[in-house]
Amino acid sequence: QVQLVESGGGLVQAGGSLRLSCAASGRTSRNYVLTWFRQPPGKEREFVAGITWSGGGTYYTDSVKGRFTMSRDNTKNTVYLQMNSLKNEDTAVYYCAASKDISARVDFVDYWGQGTQVTVSS
Repeated sequence: QVQLVESGGGLVQAGGSLRLSCAASGRTSRNYVLTWFRQPPGKEREFVAGITWSGGGTYYTDSVKGRFTMSRDNTKNTVYLQMNSLKNEDTAVYYCAASKDISARVDFVDYWGQGTQVTVSS
């Protein structure tokens, strides 16, 4: 079992920044890679970013490239999502996810966090 706890969401004006954190725990947590998904209001959950265990490889959906940066601290078993130049369309519930490999497919995820709300206002 893997437990994922997100933090860092909130309300921010367009153009602003937020940093999300996701702490993973559990006996087998280090067997999984961590990714970020989001679910905008009325829409399906979508992949946002993923990072390899070494941190050397990061992957982003096209709409956030150049604005979002995912990083990890393996000593804390925590990943981060730095979100800059936020836009109204970034408003969503952001979920941390654990899976055996990085994938944009929701059905490849083995564990989900509880989600954290990010609201970007005009």
